[in-house]
Amino acid sequence: MSTQPEKKAKKKSIPRAAMPEQAPEVRRRNFEEVPLGYTREMAMEEASRCLQCKKPACVEGCPVSVDIPGFIKLIKEGDFTGSIRNLWTKNALPAVCGRVCPQEIQCEGQCILAKKGDPVAIGNLERFAADYERAYGTGALPPKAEPTGKKVAVVGSGPSSLTVAGDLIVKGHAVTELEAFHKPGGVLVYGIPEFRLPKEIVAQEINFLERQGAEVQCNAVVGRTVSIDELFEEGYDAVYLGVGAGLPRFLNVPGENLIGILSANEYLTRANLMKAYLFPKVDTPIPRGKNVVVLGAGNVAMDSARTAMRLGADSVKIVYRRSRDEMPARAAEIHHAEEEGIEMFLLTAPTRFTGNDKGRLTGMACLQMELGEPDDSGRRRPVPKEGSEFQMECDLAIIAVGSGANPLLTQSTPDLKLNQWDYIMADPETGKTSKKGVWAGGDIVTGAATVILAMGAGRKAADSIHDYLTWGW
Repeated sequence: MSTQPEKKAKKKSIPRAAMPEQAPEVRRRNFEEVPLGYTREMAMEEASRCLQCKKPACVEGCPVSVDIPGFIKLIKEGDFTGSIRNLWTKNALPAVCGRVCPQEIQCEGQCILAKKGDPVAIGNLERFAADYERAYGTGALPPKAEPTGKKVAVVGSGPSSLTVAGDLIVKGHAVTELEAFHKPGGVLVYGIPEFRLPKEIVAQEINFLERQGAEVQCNAVVGRTVSIDELFEEGYDAVYLGVGAGLPRFLNVPGENLIGILSANEYLTRANLMKAYLFPKVDTPIPRGKNVVVLGAGNVAMDSARTAMRLGADSVKIVYRRSRDEMPARAAEIHHAEEEGIEMFLLTAPTRFTGNDKGRLTGMACLQMELGEPDDSGRRRPVPKEGSEFQMECDLAIIAVGSGANPLLTQSTPDLKLNQWDYIMADPETGKTSKKGVWAGGDIVTGAATVILAMGAGRKAADSIHDYLTWGW
C-alpha cells in the first residue's frame, strides 16, 4: 500500500454562462431585443463563479461603485429580491446598465477571472436581477429619509439626471425632472434602439422614480420655455443640468448637403422616439436605403447600421478611417453587427459625396488610409494612401462621427462658464458649476461618453447637492 499522500483533486472550473440570443438571420429584420436573458438556473450557476474577493477589483472598475460581490452572492443563494435591493443602493438603473454598459472595460475588465479566462458575467447578472424584480417582484420601494422641504430641478432625463433624481429622493428632497421631449429618458429612449434597450425597460425605470416621488414634466425646454434664473424664482433650491450633447457633427466634405445624408442624431431619434420604423402605423416616416453607409465606428454608428439593416437595406457598410483596434464601439456591438451581415470598411475615409440631377445621393468617393503617428487623442493618425481613391455606391449615408453641446440652454445663461468646445465647466468631483446653486454632469460636461460614466457624474453631483442643501455652498 502506498504511503504517499494523495494529490488534491483540481477544482473543476465552471464555464461562463452564454447569454441566449435571437439568431442573427432572424433578428437582422426585427426590432426585438437581441439577448434573451438568463433563466434562474443560469443566473445562479453564473453567480457561483464569483470568487467573492476580499478586495474586489470589479468594484473599483464601476463608476457608481456597485457592491458587485454582494449582489452576485445573493443571486447565488436564490435571494433575487435581496440582490436587486443591494443594487438599488448604488444604481438607480440596473436594467439599463445591465444592457448597455461597457462591462468589458469596466467591472468585468477588472475581474480576477479575466486574467486566465472569462470574467464573471456581471452585466448579465445585473440585468437578470432587475428583470426578475420587474416580472416577479413585490413592487416595494426602498426606504427614504424624511422630507427636508428642499426642492431640486433636474434638467434632462437621461442617465445622469435620473441618477441625481433617484439619489436626492432617497435623501428626502423633492425632485422635478424637466424634459424637453414629449417622453422622458433622454438618450436612453431617443439614442439607443429598441433591439438593444427596449423602451418599456426605460419607462419602467422612470416609473420606479415616479413611484418614489419624482415629478416628471415633459415639453419643458429649459433655456426657452423657462430659464435657470426663473427656476430659482419659482422656489427651487438647486438645479442640476444633465442635458447631454445632442448637437450633431458633420464631416464637412463636398456634397454633404445631398438628399439622403442624415446625422445619426436625426436618424436614431426618428427611429426610436418617433417610432418611424412602424410607418404607416405612425405618421413619421424614416428614409430607407438599399445601399447604406454609416460613417463612424462608435456605439452610435453600430446602432445606426443595425437599424438600417432592420429597415430592409440590401447592404450596410461601416466606414471608418482607423483600424479595428481603434474602433470605440463595444466589442459586443461590433460582434452583433458583423453577425447581422454588416460589412466593415476600415482604414477608409470619404472625400466627397456624389448625386444625380435631382440632388439625391448616389455614391461616395473614398481614400484608403494607413496609420501614422499618434494625434492629440492618443490614437494613431490616419494618413491617406496616394492614388488609392475608389467609389462606393450608396443611396443613404448616416453621419455618426460624434456630437457637440447644444447651445440652447447655455446661451440663455451667460454666467455659466464654458470650455473651448462650449461644454459646461464643472468640478469633476462635485459637479459644481460657476453659477451658485447649479450643478452639471454627463455629456454636457465631458462630451459624448457612456451611460455609466454619466451616472457616476450624477452620483457625485447628488452628494454635493445634498451637502449644499444641508450646510450651504
